[in-house]
Amino acid sequence: MSDVSLALLIFGLAYLIIITERIHKTIVAISGAALMIALGVVTQNEAFYSHEFGVDYNVIFLLIGMMVIVNIVRETGLFEVLAIWAAQKADAKPFRMVLLLAVVTAVLSAMLDNVTTVLLMAPVTLAITKRLELNPVPFLIVETVSSNIGGTATLVGDPPNIMIASKAELGYLDFLVVLGPIVVVMMAAFLGALWLFFGRSMRVAPHLRDGILALQAGDAVQDRALLRRSVWLLGCVNLAFCLHGVLRLEPATVALLGASLFMLLGHGRGKGGDGEELSYLTDVEWKTIFFFIGLFILVGGLVKVGVIRYVANQLVVLTSGNLAGSTLAVLWGSAILSAIVDNIPYVAAMNPLIVDLARSLHPDITEYATLVHQPDVIPLWWALALGACLGGNGTIIGASANVVVVDLARKAGHHITFWQFVKLGFPVMVGSILLSSIYLWLLFLR
Repeated sequence: MSDVSLALLIFGLAYLIIITERIHKTIVAISGAALMIALGVVTQNEAFYSHEFGVDYNVIFLLIGMMVIVNIVRETGLFEVLAIWAAQKADAKPFRMVLLLAVVTAVLSAMLDNVTTVLLMAPVTLAITKRLELNPVPFLIVETVSSNIGGTATLVGDPPNIMIASKAELGYLDFLVVLGPIVVVMMAAFLGALWLFFGRSMRVAPHLRDGILALQAGDAVQDRALLRRSVWLLGCVNLAFCLHGVLRLEPATVALLGASLFMLLGHGRGKGGDGEELSYLTDVEWKTIFFFIGLFILVGGLVKVGVIRYVANQLVVLTSGNLAGSTLAVLWGSAILSAIVDNIPYVAAMNPLIVDLARSLHPDITEYATLVHQPDVIPLWWALALGACLGGNGTIIGASANVVVVDLARKAGHHITFWQFVKLGFPVMVGSILLSSIYLWLLFLR
């Protein structure tokens, strides 16, 4: 059996089992990754050390660092305070709370990144819904979808945008000016559509609503000194995320430095003596971390044998004579593939393909920046960004933020199934890609 067939067989079986939820997805991902290595689809060195085919440690350590920070901040009562504030601002009416949390999540995802945002917002949501005795699953799914939409707007909002910006030599303002307007339109349409999904079904008992409105947010603070330190440190970490390009620090480094400061300064003396449990480390969602490790290796196998490059190549080559056709093919193809596989390796495969296409269209241009900014090339970059980022809403494993929220919900005792997510996420993905098609047409193709 060829490497291509092996890679497709292993990935296909793993994906099928994850969808059916017969075996925990972390076990499936790690087992599939082990098979990829054992059967020689990827070597151990490629799986562990290759940036192209292996584990993306920037994502892994970003998650670990932010999970440590969230675990420490949770001890301050800050999430309870934010939960009470949000509920009272929405007059403790469930649908208003959904809208408020969706908007806050989208804005924060544009400023920071979608994974960091959901790590901060999910505990707030769980605290609100617990007080109002509401099912948190719809809230969490809405926030996850909002994080992927909001993260599309800026260079730092979603990892694929960072990769595209580097290859296409595009800046922060380029992303904000081009993608910001359509993201605002998408969020408005999404908020309107939420009424059809949840507007009539969300109700809360009057006595619980009255109880929330009567609360004093300050009463939820468990440790005021720790809260002050944590808010200050959290502000520093978020500022460093926004300035990571200027500071020349990768997001993972910012997260690890932040986690270190939280453990040294924010947590005070805390736990940590001999034989004592470091709860903020043991409570890290290690199942999520190992799921991502396995998933990166699984997808890396597809990248190495050329499956993703072949599919991506077909999307472009079949319509290479027509700018509108190529742009829309990249947009829709990226969305569909990013819903099935992680969008980071997909973008890694597409980036050089678009550069190669630009060279074939303009063989006389030798200046790289001029080449990748040609009028018949630049729409492809924006199509790739929109398709890869928004395609993450299509399935439960389409984006890192989705997986993180699902595991946080599970830890709190709430199971989000593959099909529960698809029921909302996939229609939103299709709608947002339709809007993107119209937007790109009006902006570049007519």
